[in-house]
Amino acid sequence: MSRSVFVTGGNRGIGLAVARAFAEVGEKVAFTYRTGEPPAELLELGCLAVKCDITDPEQVEQAYKEIEAAHGPVEVLVANAGITRDGLLMRMSEDDFTSVVDTNLTSAYRVAKRASRGMLRARSGRMIFIASAVAMLGEAGQSNYAASKAGLIGFSRSLARELGSRNITCNVVAPGLVDTDMSAVLTEERKAAMTGQIPLGRMGRPEEIASAVLFLAGAEATYVTGAVIPVDGGVGMGH
Repeated sequence: MSRSVFVTGGNRGIGLAVARAFAEVGEKVAFTYRTGEPPAELLELGCLAVKCDITDPEQVEQAYKEIEAAHGPVEVLVANAGITRDGLLMRMSEDDFTSVVDTNLTSAYRVAKRASRGMLRARSGRMIFIASAVAMLGEAGQSNYAASKAGLIGFSRSLARELGSRNITCNVVAPGLVDTDMSAVLTEERKAAMTGQIPLGRMGRPEEIASAVLFLAGAEATYVTGAVIPVDGGVGMGH
């Protein structure tokens, strides 16, 4: 039987690839988007598009009600939605810091807490959080982003301890530099400098991140929880 899968920020980049990968193996996929129109390719695959600002608790609750009505309680949660507002600390406004933390970390708390209701009742579930290699390495000009993504690791590992006795696994995927809209804003010189530090010598593809997510959600990963899976071309090895 196909499961109810919920992907936040599924309208582009890694989230889009994750939603597509789950849909292609027959899962019932719902994904959030905040603005614009949802991707036609996901709608054609039968995915449920849910317009939701995950920084708004009321919209998160409404999103869950829509998903549960259509697909049943969420059995696999992929907390992927995230933003960047880069800048050196001395120039970073409080809003730039708090908005990144709220979107990337606090919203993961919101969706995980709500998903845990059905998972606890079912005594089964998978939570997968999309962090970043930056969470462990740090990056100049990304103190807000690095802090939010590092927070996901501590959050996920704490949930793994809380929920493990109910057969709910909680894991993190930590991508490196990936070819998405988020990295498209970088200059070619900056991309070249960053890829020069990656042992595999290239950016990752969203589909490569999706493969790791599918593994953690699959039957092969029933004994994996509290883990951080790097998918970063080797840039973060040793962390």
